[in-house]
Amino acid sequence: MMIDRIGSINPVASGNKYGGNNQINQTVHTDSISLSQEALEKSALYRAQELVVSAPEVRLDRIAELKQKIADPSYINDAVVQTTADHMIDMLGL
Repeated sequence: MMIDRIGSINPVASGNKYGGNNQINQTVHTDSISLSQEALEKSALYRAQELVVSAPEVRLDRIAELKQKIADPSYINDAVVQTTADHMIDMLGL
């Protein structure tokens, strides 16, 4: 005796029974952050303050050396004045 198959008994085969789209629609969410202008300004001020705090103390040995050089009348000449002026202009970005 033989039983004829009318329909599939395999559960995997019955998954595509309706022929619909089996792909799952997924939306990818990414994290983001937005900072206010006030927060950005405070951050810049904080970084500047940290630079000031971490700056080295006054170097008294260099100050004494410069005072000795300036006291010598032959030290200040046109070349020194021009070099100093050039450095000051460069520091100001002009």
